[in-house]
Amino acid sequence: MSQRIFVMSAAVGAGHLRAAQAVELALRQLAPDAQVRNIDVLELTNAAFRRIYGRAYLDLVNKAPHVLGYIYDLMDKPSRSGKDRRDQFRLAFEKLNLQAFIDLLKEQRPDLVINTHFLPAEIIAHLRRRRRWHIPQTTVTTDFDTHRLWVNQPCEHYFTATEEGALGLAAWGVPRQTITPTGIPIHPAFAQIKERDEVLRRHALRGDRPIVLQLAGGFGVGPIGRIYTALLEVQLPLEIIVVTGRNEQARRGLETITVPPRHRVHLLGFTDQMDELMAAADLLVSKPGGLTTSEALARGLPLAIVQPTPGQEDRNSDFLLENGAAIKINNLAVLAHKVQQVLSDAPRLEMLKQRARALGRPQAAFDVVRQSLGACGST
Repeated sequence: MSQRIFVMSAAVGAGHLRAAQAVELALRQLAPDAQVRNIDVLELTNAAFRRIYGRAYLDLVNKAPHVLGYIYDLMDKPSRSGKDRRDQFRLAFEKLNLQAFIDLLKEQRPDLVINTHFLPAEIIAHLRRRRRWHIPQTTVTTDFDTHRLWVNQPCEHYFTATEEGALGLAAWGVPRQTITPTGIPIHPAFAQIKERDEVLRRHALRGDRPIVLQLAGGFGVGPIGRIYTALLEVQLPLEIIVVTGRNEQARRGLETITVPPRHRVHLLGFTDQMDELMAAADLLVSKPGGLTTSEALARGLPLAIVQPTPGQEDRNSDFLLENGAAIKINNLAVLAHKVQQVLSDAPRLEMLKQRARALGRPQAAFDVVRQSLGACGST
């Protein structure tokens, strides 16, 4: 009988879902006989819980990012009493709203679960601690530092973006031999070498000037219009690609902005061609989400970090800056100046690209799948 493998995630931002897709695609290549299901756990709950758990995150990113950062840091600290009532309350609330997920596990009894979000991992770990049944699981973290919420024991193996992330898990009590720094899983397309001239042709790009790629994540969050307007102030002629994700309203708004004749602009909505756009670009202007960052590094594309969300994106930003693969723009008033500085300095830009390429882990999804299958005794 073929193995039944679940890839579990949660639609809290687009990154967790993209990591799950990458793991699923790698599974279909490495374990073609397995029955693979890619499941968003928030689809197995009620509308109110989805709103609180998923949409509220995006609302905080857009409207109150510092509140999100406060919550992130608060939840990353241990309880002074040693028995964290916050965790107990949260788990009880999640169980109450995720009974359909628990029923699915009971009915299907997967041979292996690979998690790209901590919510399903927490529920499975709880069921195992209660000795309800044994479900082997592994967990894939999706940022460059590792938050306490990712620790959900028992878990056969953890996969982190970096060695620092592995040390963070170990500090929370996870056995070091069950942690492997593989990088964050990204779409297998990023492991394929792309000829830049061919990519330029396919996407109607000329390549006669620096190409700047502006991203806003899969859901199109952040001050997209203000960043775009600041980019247009760069005096060096640019070819600018803006991807607004599923935020069609933002894309239509950009179309109303007058473009100086020295620039060429391509305004895109949601696209599945990110690997090729990153292969063509010279600089990425974006918030440093874990998946976006990992994709850029796999393509040797340096980042101009703009307004990282307090919490995990601040920590991702620190990692990139410490390793020389990014510049940071704290104020949009200086964006044009700093972007022009980098693009006008060929040696500096090349150094940033080399550092980005050195950090890239394009095979991460395959490494996660191989070790997950091995950790759970699969072939």
